Amino acid sequence: MRERIHVFVQALRARGMEISVAEALDAMRAVAAAGVEREVLREALAACLVKDESDRPTFDPLFDELFPAVGAAGEEGRRRRRTKGPGGGAVPTGTGRGASGGGRALAGPAPEPETAPGRRAPRAGATGSRRAERLSAERAPAPDRSGRMARIRELLALPFREFTSRDVEEARDLVRELGARLRGRLARRERAAHRGRLDVRRTLRAATSTGGIPLQLRFRARRPGRPDLVALCDLSGSVAAASELLLGLLVPAAGYFRRVHLFAYVDRLCPVSIERGHVAPGGPLDLHARSDFGRVLEELFAERALLTRTTLLLVLGDARNNRLPPRAPRLRAIRDRVARIVWLVPEPRARWDTGDSVLGLYRPACAAVLECTDLAALVRAVRQVL
Repeated sequence: MRERIHVFVQALRARGMEISVAEALDAMRAVAAAGVEREVLREALAACLVKDESDRPTFDPLFDELFPAVGAAGEEGRRRRRTKGPGGGAVPTGTGRGASGGGRALAGPAPEPETAPGRRAPRAGATGSRRAERLSAERAPAPDRSGRMARIRELLALPFREFTSRDVEEARDLVRELGARLRGRLARRERAAHRGRLDVRRTLRAATSTGGIPLQLRFRARRPGRPDLVALCDLSGSVAAASELLLGLLVPAAGYFRRVHLFAYVDRLCPVSIERGHVAPGGPLDLHARSDFGRVLEELFAERALLTRTTLLLVLGDARNNRLPPRAPRLRAIRDRVARIVWLVPEPRARWDTGDSVLGLYRPACAAVLECTDLAALVRAVRQVL
C-alpha cells in the first residue's frame, strides 16, 4: 500500500498538484490510522493532499484509476456463480449431503454452513487484492522525474530571504541528499590521498636507471591528520534558514574531521546538534534577542581548547550587530590561533556594510568571505571550503 500511495502522489504531482514531502508522509500516516476501506481511504488521502477544492477534479479520477472498485460486490457475484448446481439450483457451499434436484453428494463429515464460506472468503479476497494491485501497477503512470528535478532546481536557485515554511521543509530533505553526496566526495578524496599525491619528479628520477621499464611510481608523504571544524551559525530571523541548511550539510561530513563543534548564536554562543533535520540547542538560546556578535566572539575566545592550529572556523551570518560593540580585534586574535577563518554571507553583496552591518571590520581577519544567497551557492561554498 505504501508503494501505491507513493505512485499516486507522484501522479498527482505530474498533473500539477503541489504536494510536499511532509504532506505525503502525513497521507501515509492517515491511511495507517483510518484503514484501507475504499471510501475511507479516498477521504483520508484527500484530507492530506487536497489543499483546494479546485484540485478535487484532478484527485478523484486519478484515485478511481489507481484504486479501482474491486471488492465485496464482485466477490459476492463470483461466489454465487460457484454455488450453482448442475440443475441450476443454488447448492449451499460446504454441505455434506448435497441437495435434491441434481446436486452432487459430497463424502465425509459436513463442516458448519456458516464457517465454510468464511474460510474461503479471505483467500478469494486476497486473490482479488493481488489482481487489483497488478492492474493498478499496469495502469499507473511512471513517476515524473522531470517535475521533481524542476522543483530541485527551483529550490537551489531560490534566495533564502524568499523561503516559505514549505520551502524550508523541502530544502531539509534535499540537504540530506546533498550532505550524503558531500560525504561521498570527501570519502573519495581521502581514499585517493591514502598514499599521498603522485610525485612526478621522484618518479622520473627513479626511472632513469631502468630506462623507464619498469616504471615505479613515487608518492609524496601523506599530509598530517584531519583538521578540526568549528562552525558558528547565526539563528536570528533574517538568516535562520541558511544557518539550519548549512548545519544539515556539515553533519554528514563530520566523520572526516578530527573534531567537530557546531554552535548557533543570536546574542550568545550555544552548542547545537541536528536531530531529524532540525536544530536542537544544547543550552539556552533566545531567538528573539538582539544580535550581538561581539559578545559571541568574547565567549568563543574563552574556549581556548577549541581553537588550535588545525582548526577551520566557519562563520555564517550577516554581520548585523544592532550597533553594539563589534569587537573586531577579538576576531583577529582568534585568527592567530586557528588555521583559517571563512565567512559565508547569506545576503547579496550590495547589502554588505549597509545599515548596522559591520562586515568590513571583520573581513580583514578572514581568509575568504563568500556570498551565499541561495542553496546552490551555499553548497558550492561548502565544497570549496572543505
